[in-house]
Amino acid sequence: MNAQTVYWGDKRYYSLDHYLKNSFGQKLYKLSLNGGMTCPNRDGTLGTHGCIFCSQGGSGDFVADPALSVTKQIETAKKLVAKKHSGSSYIAYFQAYTNTYAPCETLRTIFTEAIYHPDIRILSIATRPDCINNEVLNLLEELNRVKPVWIELGLQSVHEHTARFIRRGYDLSVFENAVSSLRARGIKVVTHVILGLPTEEESHMLATIRYLNTLDIQGIKLQLLHVLKGTDLADLYESQHFPVLSMKDYMLITGRCIAGLRPDIVIHRLTGDGPKSLLLAPMWSANKRHVLNQLHAHLKQNDIWQGKEY
Repeated sequence: MNAQTVYWGDKRYYSLDHYLKNSFGQKLYKLSLNGGMTCPNRDGTLGTHGCIFCSQGGSGDFVADPALSVTKQIETAKKLVAKKHSGSSYIAYFQAYTNTYAPCETLRTIFTEAIYHPDIRILSIATRPDCINNEVLNLLEELNRVKPVWIELGLQSVHEHTARFIRRGYDLSVFENAVSSLRARGIKVVTHVILGLPTEEESHMLATIRYLNTLDIQGIKLQLLHVLKGTDLADLYESQHFPVLSMKDYMLITGRCIAGLRPDIVIHRLTGDGPKSLLLAPMWSANKRHVLNQLHAHLKQNDIWQGKEY
């Protein structure tokens, strides 16, 4: 193993698992929660169909019933992960749709209930950068004094032509301002990037990584593009049959993204969990464990580590 990789243990990148074990002394499992919110890209404010790849679950196809209280959702989710996790510490993850898209008092109620739960160590909130105002920032800063708060922002790509194609609905400057505002309050930022969008070649994806290296972000999710039934992307795929990444191409591109990524950025995800019942393509991605094993082998065989080309 190359000397540069020793810091990350048995991995060749700064994994979330490594970060959590070093910061909290143990692995923390995410509990997917549902705040019952929608999205400005669905309720007519910006659009009515969401981003082109977004399923009806709003990237939260595994989350709980929003009719349940946050405490009940946490207890239910704990039972779901009990076979994989024998510990008693978790991350409360508000995942479905846009989780700061509600009156601030509503956000205060649900986030406070989550963060004060005795088994919750981190509050993670997925949202859009155009749905973070000063009132929300004040609340997040307040909660961050209780326990760590992470904000996950769906950038997907730095390129304007891709942003138009996926119907992202905000300019890059909005993302940059959100990152700056969150970091000024001491809140960690995790950025979502999609690899394999039909508007992009490898050079576009690597340019997004280089751009993110220049920003004060603490984490990244590299999400393989999944074509899911019931999305506008699925309609396009079935009518145009645009190419999706092969496993070989995914390994090559992801390896180059890792090599080019700033070494202090925690990698929270390297593929994704598209529901098998909805997955249209690429079908090879359905076996997540096999994909990750192959990726780890690719990194080792080619002596790739995070930051090697940074």
